Amino acid sequence: MAQVLSFGLRIRCSDARRTSSKPLKVAKTRPNTAIPTRSTGTRRNANRTYGVNLEISPHRAVSAVRLMRIELGGAFADLLNERGKGSGDNEMGYVERTLGFRTRDLDDRDLRLVTDIVGGSIRWRRYLDHLIVSLCHDSKTFRSMEPLLLQILRIGFYEIVNLDMPPYAVVDENVRLAKVALRPGAANMVNAILRKLVLLKEKNSLPLPKLEGDDRAQARALATLYSHPVWMVRRWTKYLGQEEAIKLMMWNNSEPSFSLRANSGKGFTRADLVMRLKMLKVPHELSPHLDNFVRIRTGMQLLADVFSLCNTVQILKVAQPVSL
Repeated sequence: MAQVLSFGLRIRCSDARRTSSKPLKVAKTRPNTAIPTRSTGTRRNANRTYGVNLEISPHRAVSAVRLMRIELGGAFADLLNERGKGSGDNEMGYVERTLGFRTRDLDDRDLRLVTDIVGGSIRWRRYLDHLIVSLCHDSKTFRSMEPLLLQILRIGFYEIVNLDMPPYAVVDENVRLAKVALRPGAANMVNAILRKLVLLKEKNSLPLPKLEGDDRAQARALATLYSHPVWMVRRWTKYLGQEEAIKLMMWNNSEPSFSLRANSGKGFTRADLVMRLKMLKVPHELSPHLDNFVRIRTGMQLLADVFSLCNTVQILKVAQPVSL
């Protein structure tokens, strides 16, 4: 299924379902580094003004709150991403009511990171949770973990394992978030688990399930490795074979790509588009199937700024299903 979008056009879609605006109740402490803001003078909690914490990474704080809204409040990731554009005050409203503080406003880079982290953490949740359980003392520790702490760990694991971000920077930022949003004890736990993950990743010895045993056992292992439901893995393996099922799961959880179509009717050829992409240093590849198309995976924001005022390029966004 594909959706064609043209730059310069604004499309408004009605949401079939609204997410709840009720704040999530989690334990929180006031940050020591908060910058006080002007109070309204009322004692009602609804009108309470929180401080702005400049030491907390804004995209991690927003990602944690969005993941909680999705898991506990039944929100939809794609709708949150669409509503997050240009709604900084509303986004910070959820953050301050849930975590007890505000961060600096999100810029375009922060919004892209939030979208990537939230979507990736959802797609790879089964795999990430397996790693977290393996690095905890026992499964009881994982099951009794409070929601916000679990989301912070998922964010840290996804950034280290899937995004290959600088590991010790990830550890430091997520420990700081846990300390301010929860308590020092939670920060110590995040620090210990993430540091253990960093050491195992550097040694290339992550605790992964082994493909052994009967068909059911192998299906459970594949479901964990590629973060898909067990029933789906069994069905695909039965009808496609294990090798093709693995390829399909890898594609299903891969990053979505965008195809750019050069509008030859405007005198803009694919060669012109390729030259422009090279000038902008945007990684790309020629479509093997369609003559006027070029594929890209990153650099969309830069292209939006360049082509927003012309009709020489159209974008074809390939939608992919999300699996847990």
